Amino acid sequence: MSILGKVVPTASAVAGTAPGLARVAAGAAWHTAGWGLRTSSRAGIRVARAMVDQDVRDGLVRETAEAVGIVAGTAARIIRPGAQPVMELAGPDYEAAGHDVVLARARETEASEDSLPVLRRRGAELLDRSRDVWADEQGHPAYARILDELAPDEARMLLYLLKAGPQPSVDIRTGGPAGLVGSTMIAPGLNMIAGRSGVRYPERVPAYLNNLFRLGLVWFSKEPLPDPLEYQVLEAQPDVLEALHSVKFAKIVRRSVHLTPFGEAFGRTTLVDEGSAESVYPEHQAPVTGGADLPKA
Repeated sequence: MSILGKVVPTASAVAGTAPGLARVAAGAAWHTAGWGLRTSSRAGIRVARAMVDQDVRDGLVRETAEAVGIVAGTAARIIRPGAQPVMELAGPDYEAAGHDVVLARARETEASEDSLPVLRRRGAELLDRSRDVWADEQGHPAYARILDELAPDEARMLLYLLKAGPQPSVDIRTGGPAGLVGSTMIAPGLNMIAGRSGVRYPERVPAYLNNLFRLGLVWFSKEPLPDPLEYQVLEAQPDVLEALHSVKFAKIVRRSVHLTPFGEAFGRTTLVDEGSAESVYPEHQAPVTGGADLPKA
């Protein structure tokens, strides 16, 4: 057998007899012990020289850092999910300074998850699953990821929207003579979702709604709800009155907040129990092209 040009006798050639086995074992033990003693001796001498020689000390620190980097990098590649590392021998790794040591480098054979062949393979797997009439998949695959990206308050808001239905929302803009030339936004997307859902951080509701919109769970309609009483209650809230009184002329633009069909299915699947999942909840309008606005946080 040859490793990088060096001939090594095979075990079968040496251990054909019982004395051969004994020689193999004794030789291995002797060389191992000798290598350990030589290595320890050389390491001790280098450490002693490093105490008085700056160049030796710098070299020792550099070699130690490189060794740590090799070990850490190899371990990180080996434990990475989806990777299948194999070991290969490289010429520069062979050290012949008085001892027989061969280092192995890790080489990953698995293509990255965003490479074209992997994406095509995953797409083909999805199409195969779509043709499986016996498959019974519960919920959308994105539900688990979405749950990781939701704050507890956002879950409360979604549950409230599911059970209470669409919610009124108003924009406060400049009106009067100034509004004829160009209306300016004063306070967008004011609503009562924070108080009605019982969130812990009501000041974060605009940011919460932005995140829910980003995840495709809610949308913001330019159309008002059919019940004007909902807006009468909202327009009497302190934050709405403060925005109205902040300018001489102001006007109210009525809008509404809805769950998307995806958001409603998400709420039924993840936020209520099995018995309540089939209950009848208030109906939300489906978003239309150009009908949704993103409120500013």
